[in-house]
Amino acid sequence: MIDRLLPQESPVALSFNGTTEAVMMATPEDLDDFGVGFALTEGIVESIQDITGLNVVALDDGFDVQMHLAPARESILKQRRRTASGPVGCGLCGIESIEAALRELPQLIGKGFAISPEQISEAVGALSNNQPLRNRVGAIHGAGYWHGRRGLVAVREDVGRHNALDKLVGALAQENVELGEGALVISSRVSVDMVQKAVLAGAPMLIAVSAPTDLAVKTAASAGLTLVALARGDTFEVFCHPKRVSDSLADDGDKQVQREENSNVA
Repeated sequence: MIDRLLPQESPVALSFNGTTEAVMMATPEDLDDFGVGFALTEGIVESIQDITGLNVVALDDGFDVQMHLAPARESILKQRRRTASGPVGCGLCGIESIEAALRELPQLIGKGFAISPEQISEAVGALSNNQPLRNRVGAIHGAGYWHGRRGLVAVREDVGRHNALDKLVGALAQENVELGEGALVISSRVSVDMVQKAVLAGAPMLIAVSAPTDLAVKTAASAGLTLVALARGDTFEVFCHPKRVSDSLADDGDKQVQREENSNVA
């Protein structure tokens, strides 16, 4: 019989003002970050100031992340008709219409952020080297934030790729970190919901180890998000808005950079 450490997975309820909005299967760590990040990347709140209280309650068979919203946000939430119960691989469970799944996103306003090809490789390597949970048990996704001047600022892990990103966004929000000056780095593929979360978090760039879907690329291009994917070692591909990737090192013979350039992207 094999004896080894395995990743934990528990039902986690995300509740707002006494009503459960979603139940997700997640790694039971950093659940306060998870709650805050979910609220932000799902558009339930616009800023952490909209959350007036948060309490993580351990139950017999899971956890309940109980959040209290300011009255104005509670009124908006009551208009939503979403109740999600999703496995770790699903990011849109419970959406009740095509319009809700393909939600309108704000336009990202550039703040002069740029990253070099070398920094993209450094960011992916730093994420891989700072996943202690994955190193212990495997089967874990990671999400990190790479700041243009400070390097890797924070990392969060979870059995679900969406959960890892939500945890990261929540952690950064609680530390008042401005996401407009860096890139989100994820260990997974890029589906449209990952792009949506990155845009609503306010990050100008998303870097992924694996490939994007066609809808993810179209959505990123429309919202102004620079999407870098298939980032492994010294190679990567820029799928839209390549101007945030510095050209100073792009012609280095050791770099293999593929860019999609057309009239529809900046």
